[in-house]
Amino acid sequence: MNTFAIISLSAIFLYLAAAVSRLYRINSIVLSPKSILLLLGGLAVTLHALVLYQSMITPLGLNLGFFNAASLIAWVIALLLLLSLPRQPIDNLTIILFPLAALTIGLEGYFHTERIFSEETEWGVRLHIFFSIFAYSFLSISALQALFLALQNYKLHHKHPGWVMGKLPPLQVMETLLFQMIALGFGLLSLSLFSGIVFLDDLFAQHLVHKTVLSILAWCVFAVLLWGRIRYGWRGKTAIRWNLSGFLVLMVAYFGSKLVLELILHRL
Repeated sequence: MNTFAIISLSAIFLYLAAAVSRLYRINSIVLSPKSILLLLGGLAVTLHALVLYQSMITPLGLNLGFFNAASLIAWVIALLLLLSLPRQPIDNLTIILFPLAALTIGLEGYFHTERIFSEETEWGVRLHIFFSIFAYSFLSISALQALFLALQNYKLHHKHPGWVMGKLPPLQVMETLLFQMIALGFGLLSLSLFSGIVFLDDLFAQHLVHKTVLSILAWCVFAVLLWGRIRYGWRGKTAIRWNLSGFLVLMVAYFGSKLVLELILHRL
């Protein structure tokens, strides 16, 4: 077994161990449950970064093929979660997002796809990619937050709290965190679209038009949601539906277009 495989398997194991430690609230004499989660998650994210470096950095340039891009976004999401954990009560998101990060490492190692950005790629295009990745990452976290909020709402209305209510923060805190993530993601998505308009040669070229139109549609959905929150105080089911709708459109815009172009049409 080569070094790359060992690092990949170690990162997968650590992600899964971190998720299990949160699910079962593993404790020790020395470390609190959150400290254990941060330690395991921090090691997993570090090894994941090494995996990304080895698979994305090539002699021809940066490889952002379909599975590499998915792994990179999963890494950014995991990193953002770890940085937010000491200040925000979002521990439970790791139960789902860490195993997803582990899955992307496995897929990245098993399937090889290429979408090379050479060293000559303009800095404006790189900036556009940066904004796009971070926008998608924040809005992914908000989508998962919305799913937990939907579950929390369901349990409250049906008076069956179970273990879910005991592990989640109060409903008002969950909603506040949700809109914080949406606002950050929306701001980055705005910068992504603006940088695309400024720095890409033709944002509505044949191979980009679907991605562009769907990204603009997703931007409109999130804009309406934030406006509704400010103007009418939208919350609960209304906020959840708008948020998940916007995220699904954005997911199709990014991964749908990459899936068709790279894996089906084999266009780089």
